[in-house]
Amino acid sequence: MTGRFERALVTGGAGFVGSHLCERLLDDGTEVVAADNFATADTGNIAPLLDHPAFRLLSRDVTLPIAAPSSFDVVFHLASAASPRDYFRLPLETLRAGSYGTENALDIAERDSARFVLASTSEVYGDPREHPQREDYWGHVNPIGPRSVYDEAKRYAEALTAAVRRERSVNTGIARIFNTYGPRMRSDDGRMIPTFLTQALSGEPLTVAGTGQQTRSLCYVEDTVRGLLALAGSDFPGPVNLGNPHELTVLAIAEEILSVTGSSSAIEYIDAAVDDPARRCPDISLARRELGWAPEIDLAQGLPLTVDWYVRKNPLEPLH
Repeated sequence: MTGRFERALVTGGAGFVGSHLCERLLDDGTEVVAADNFATADTGNIAPLLDHPAFRLLSRDVTLPIAAPSSFDVVFHLASAASPRDYFRLPLETLRAGSYGTENALDIAERDSARFVLASTSEVYGDPREHPQREDYWGHVNPIGPRSVYDEAKRYAEALTAAVRRERSVNTGIARIFNTYGPRMRSDDGRMIPTFLTQALSGEPLTVAGTGQQTRSLCYVEDTVRGLLALAGSDFPGPVNLGNPHELTVLAIAEEILSVTGSSSAIEYIDAAVDDPARRCPDISLARRELGWAPEIDLAQGLPLTVDWYVRKNPLEPLH
């Protein structure tokens, strides 16, 4: 499906999902320009790509006009802090990435008559009162809470993308990405999977927030990337959920990580996070129907792959 793309711009291309997307595009024969200011990205994510003849890295802040050196036929806008630890640390920068950054990326897509794909998030649903979440649900979001800088930045980005599609006929698509995990997540980014893995592999207690009965659905990064490419290869405007509909409690996820790593770490309960969603699970009927997409890699396959990567990147003393 991606063979039709000759040249792609990926903002946030050095990030966790962005680097996997760049790699997949290159494998499909697409020339790739990645723009990133490395506020939250790890340079190691794209180190293997730097010598690829079809890859170019721009060290740019997307909240400033992007002097893109090429014309593109697809623009993926992924640039944003994505973990609570990062957007709590960079609140204004996160809001600007969703506003100015989205506008700048849309301007390039309009200039080049390119397909535009916005990487939005399940966080637009907030702490949902509808379950599972469908795309026609408007959400339950605290607009001034500590998480709002990310939630509202993405909600604004969606509104801007939809308005530009209506008013300027730009070919846009909106993806709402649910919890994604896999190799290249920073061990210190504060999200559930890297935090639990780091704790388990170092023999520290796994810190479960609240009761641990809040739910999440976990999608392996390769599946998320396939979904983004499926959306890019279509004319569907979205929004469309990209996630795994298999729902698990946070406690069950912690226990699964203990099992896969063979760790003897204890589970320790800590205070619940402010505005932490009680349930989070996508309805992916629309993705199945419009994109022919569904996740293929379940947790039993994806988690060992993630653990293997973490062990290679962060070698520790053997667990006892």
